[in-house]
Amino acid sequence: MRTGGGRGDLAPGAAGVLAVDRLDEPLSSRLVDLGAHAPKKLGALGIRTYRDLLTYLPRRYEDRRLLPIVAALEDGQNATVTARVLSRSATRSRRGLHVLRAYLEGPSGHRFTAVWFNQPWLEKQLYPGLDLVLSGRVRRQGGRVELSVTGFEVDDDEASLSFGRIVGVYRTDQATSQAYVRRAVMRLLEALPTLPDHLPRTWLERYGLVPLDVAWRDAHFPADERALQAAMRRLKFDDFLFFELAVLRSRDPARLGKSQPATPEDLERFESVLPFELTRAQRRALEEILADMAAPRQMARLLQGDVGSGKTAVAAAAMFVAVRGGRQAALMAPTEILARQHFANLQRYLFPLGVRTELLTGAMSAGERAAVRSRLRTGDTDVVVGTHALIQEGVEFRDLGLAVIDEEHRFGVTQRRALVQGVPDVLVMSATPIPRSLALTLYGDLDLTVIDELPPGRTPVTTRLVSANRRADVYRFVAQQVAKGRQAYVVTPLIEESEALDEVLAATGLYEDLRRILPASVRVAMLHGRMPQVEKDAVMASFRAREADVLVSTTVIEVGVDVPNATVMVVENAERFGLSQLHQLRGRVGRGAHESYCLLVAGDASRKTRRRLEALVKHSDGFTIAELDLRIRGPGDLRGTRQSGLPDLSVGDLVSDGEIIEQARGLAQAILEADPDLRAAWAVRLRQELARRSSAVMVREVM
Repeated sequence: MRTGGGRGDLAPGAAGVLAVDRLDEPLSSRLVDLGAHAPKKLGALGIRTYRDLLTYLPRRYEDRRLLPIVAALEDGQNATVTARVLSRSATRSRRGLHVLRAYLEGPSGHRFTAVWFNQPWLEKQLYPGLDLVLSGRVRRQGGRVELSVTGFEVDDDEASLSFGRIVGVYRTDQATSQAYVRRAVMRLLEALPTLPDHLPRTWLERYGLVPLDVAWRDAHFPADERALQAAMRRLKFDDFLFFELAVLRSRDPARLGKSQPATPEDLERFESVLPFELTRAQRRALEEILADMAAPRQMARLLQGDVGSGKTAVAAAAMFVAVRGGRQAALMAPTEILARQHFANLQRYLFPLGVRTELLTGAMSAGERAAVRSRLRTGDTDVVVGTHALIQEGVEFRDLGLAVIDEEHRFGVTQRRALVQGVPDVLVMSATPIPRSLALTLYGDLDLTVIDELPPGRTPVTTRLVSANRRADVYRFVAQQVAKGRQAYVVTPLIEESEALDEVLAATGLYEDLRRILPASVRVAMLHGRMPQVEKDAVMASFRAREADVLVSTTVIEVGVDVPNATVMVVENAERFGLSQLHQLRGRVGRGAHESYCLLVAGDASRKTRRRLEALVKHSDGFTIAELDLRIRGPGDLRGTRQSGLPDLSVGDLVSDGEIIEQARGLAQAILEADPDLRAAWAVRLRQELARRSSAVMVREVM
């Protein structure tokens, strides 16, 4: 923080009035007197317009309504105090560290010392007579008090905006003080009339929201905790409302598709050939999908379920309904091994029902591909399963009624678009559990269906956390399992050795090590992402055929691969993976009748690492683990996982704002159902605000 700023740079006086429609004017227009240096000083913080200043929210808040006196400070306490600099001195520690000590006096007359380490530039900025607000850890020895400073600001604030209240702490640089930013914001708020609201009073009352004008003023200068909480709730609600409006408008809610109703007889016939009973969660998911298919508008739905929850059976039922209605269905998978796996399952479900199912992949001969394409064109094939070969030139459907896309995040926008021309219903499947709050944003343009129940009889996977010094025991256990006729995966986070991560066992090195460590009878294979796809598919096919016992791999085997005979998953340097990713890897075993194990080998033995990884030992539900992972790691950059053109989330928090997200999405849906183009008189301000927040509305074009 700085320090400096100067009282005269933002002199008090009549602020004038700034019309709301001029908020986007640059600070250089001087419509509000913020001082001669405001455009330069605030511009360095990214604040170039009056709206930028209004929306430049504090990064945190400190309760400075009643600051402690120095005499009352306790040893080890974290405290914030005000004091005046009496003198300062700088020394060097024996290790050469710069140590700056300032001798200060608090308002009650008690004196103490403040210490800064390795910040020599502060020597010139801390001069006698300067008033400071300091935060730090207290060290007390008898009557002597020393504060190890973690943050401070110059108190040059005549308006007392820096203490005696709940104070917002802004992101600043060395050229701009906290007090300067607070005064600039206060001057702007004084100049602004009441901000018009884009939400009518009835909606504010329904969702318990304060008016927009109150929210912005209280977000900067809250009277108390309740006012701050209400302000942030309103601003978060707006964040998610406009986010969801942008996402939902990217698909036309009135876009007509192909009405494909199911009859009770169809469902009875389908269930009669299944080798198992559908779970309640599968039935609920199927009801939601079939209701969409029967409706005249195009279906766009995400079917989400944990590993082994039975998504393929639900998709197969939807495909059967499309075929019974005289149309075709297609399932696109990201790899050939997954496509072949889906094909085998669909054959099992649909062949007894007389459904003509075919496979189309790049590995087939030109003649085979041409024959399949011909049968698709004439309608002699009902269901086709394939890789990106489904979207290559020459593939035409007679009448595609349903497009199922597995793990669609692994396909590009143009690839997805090529498959879904002709407005078929779209069902996206994902085996990666995502917390509902995140799914409603990452997949906001899709309706959400969750299978939250595993079929009975799934073999539970025993998960163990093992320290790196017991690695020999791990591979002794792997050899024992292989001797029993089982197979094992060994996953490592890198492909080759890296100077930055030289302690991480790379796949290539680990492959060679295991060939030496394991008995000569154990056949070891290797798989990683830099291999050509044909080679990867060949290695996986070999492993599935039990021609290899141990597969050393990077995370390319994370999703979808089904080898029932594999009973051991070893993850090296498990601390390098997120919890959800580890859960996906664990899902590669326990797929057969044999007892299965997941062994997490931790190279980092810290308490924090153990606590995080023990969540995998304790929990087996993917959605619970995904929630924990979201809390620990955060959601990441939403723009990085989707197409551009979405409004940014300025205050919304995907980890803790699930209830607000649900409410905002519900209102966004109701708004667009009433007025899809936001042309009604009541929607004018909504449309203007959405246009301002979104440079272009173009997201996740699954259609």
